[in-house]
Amino acid sequence: MDQATILEKQRKFLFPCTINYYKEPVAFASGEGLRLKDVEGREYLDFFGGILTVSLAHCHQGITDRIIEQMRTLQHTSTLYPNEWIVALAEKLAAITPGNLCKSFFTNSGTEADETALLLARMHGGGGDIIALRHCYAGRSLMAINLCAHGNWRLLPTQVPGIKHAHAPYCYRCALGLTYPSCELRCAHDLEELIATETCGRVAAFIAEPILGVGGFIVPPKEYFQIAVDIVRKHGGIFISDEVQTGFGRTGGKMNGIEHWGVVPDVITYAKGMANGFPVGATVASEQVAASLNGLTISTFGGNPMSAVAALATIETIESEGVVHRSAEMGARLRAGLDALAERYSFVGEVRGMGLMQALELVENRESKKPDAARTGTLLEEAKVEGLLIGKGGLYGNVLRISPPMLVSESEIDEGLDKLGRAMARMA
Repeated sequence: MDQATILEKQRKFLFPCTINYYKEPVAFASGEGLRLKDVEGREYLDFFGGILTVSLAHCHQGITDRIIEQMRTLQHTSTLYPNEWIVALAEKLAAITPGNLCKSFFTNSGTEADETALLLARMHGGGGDIIALRHCYAGRSLMAINLCAHGNWRLLPTQVPGIKHAHAPYCYRCALGLTYPSCELRCAHDLEELIATETCGRVAAFIAEPILGVGGFIVPPKEYFQIAVDIVRKHGGIFISDEVQTGFGRTGGKMNGIEHWGVVPDVITYAKGMANGFPVGATVASEQVAASLNGLTISTFGGNPMSAVAALATIETIESEGVVHRSAEMGARLRAGLDALAERYSFVGEVRGMGLMQALELVENRESKKPDAARTGTLLEEAKVEGLLIGKGGLYGNVLRISPPMLVSESEIDEGLDKLGRAMARMA
């Protein structure tokens, strides 16, 4: 099909809520490495990786070959039957997660992984409230959209009780009007008052992304999680680290984003980049916490042999290719280029991120910090003209998210920066 036919059929047969980037959406036909081609044959450099989901490269040959081999052997059994691939993946996750996290439950997505973690937390603690962060995103189920702290993603009024939202460690837009480090981490210490005033004093869990993804790649101060998690645990809660976007080396230097902050979680959730684009989610917990989830439960597609092999092949490639270290190196090169662009253009309010998870927050001017969503949308379109795919996010729609697949080369980093620079020059 050509582009026009695809878009016509989408309008006719898909839910109208199915959103796309760009005024004229792009229909892709093929991909290899960091390159995608649309149905008209135009090539794009991918610096978003399908929302950090193509973690290594499009159609990575080694991973693809493993998936094809498995497809010819055994495709599906469900969690009602054990198989060697699901147990091998669980063993691998036990080896790469921090602390004593050693038990896995597999699902299809990050939404389901987070749902499983929250069910587990409430059963483990005998009830209690869930604390999440403002500016967080957790998926599209009923529980997830109530957990989500972005008004434009909350499709209904509050439907799920027992969820409280704490201040995000968003230093650029501190809700308390303070400045780090003189603020003395008031956003973290405020959890004490939140628990005292908004709960009965009993907390089931604190769930947080080590770097807030959809929120605009918000990076907390290094002390934040140590303070926040100590407070939550003092009130009986466990800590769930949502690694759906930050896991598997994306933040550079560590396999898991939370490892940068010196805190060991009780539960970790994974999805997105776990299988280089293949659908899979995982909830990994300590033996004690995992034992709390009893009674009948099943995941029809969770941990099926295909997804398990895709995830194993991805993780093994991350290890063999030194991707965790590579992500830090390539991320530093990317960050240096973004910092140089920010010096040139005053509509860049802040550059932030870690590893290959970098962001530009765009503003009308640096003095007012007023979000400039219109400019952000236009710059997204201008980057497309250059053949560069980047993402956007943030509560105000004014953050460019840049997260290329982690096997990106130095020359591709430089190429992407050149394309972004030309797009920004036309904006200026």
